[in-house]
Amino acid sequence: MNFDPSLIEATQCYKLMVGSITPRPIAWVSTKSATGVLNLAPYSFFTVASCNPPVLAVTHVNPRDRAAKDTLAHLRVTGECVVNIVSEDQASVMNASCANYPPEVSEFLAVGIESVQSTKVAVAGVAAAKVRFECRLREVLEVSSLPMGGHMMLLDVVNIFVNESVLVDGQIAPHLINTIGKLGGDLYATTHERFELARPELT
Repeated sequence: MNFDPSLIEATQCYKLMVGSITPRPIAWVSTKSATGVLNLAPYSFFTVASCNPPVLAVTHVNPRDRAAKDTLAHLRVTGECVVNIVSEDQASVMNASCANYPPEVSEFLAVGIESVQSTKVAVAGVAAAKVRFECRLREVLEVSSLPMGGHMMLLDVVNIFVNESVLVDGQIAPHLINTIGKLGGDLYATTHERFELARPELT
């Protein structure tokens, strides 16, 4: 069956994309408003844009009922955030933080999430996160201003915190960081099951 994006509703296109482009890593992004309210929101449209320099890409899908979510609004003002990496033991509290709290309410306080001061940015991170990327906004690329359209937030990484408990010989061990991934709807995936394939070399 073929689907023509120009002929179907944006919500159906969204479901086709999030149901097939899986599993998606989760950026649990903390920002701070101009008045000092600490915000926290998970984003599953998230990847690496560059390693030299280190740049993360987080896509903000426009809400259907307002111009922008708090994360993008705060980033445009302060230019700083922390991308917290979600491990399986944080899944429930991460999910609780994505409730539609008003801008003046901090998800850290509402959900009971301990924060920790960052090293190079003024925004706090999630204390329990085993990896935290402190970032400054490089630019926002507007793909579409329509409802459910996208704004890609490109973030320059200025500091990386890694909890020593997930390091083996100086590298992050997948079974210790134990990240989760987003599937379609309300479904998530764990990274318990893994397999290894050596990259082929042509001779």
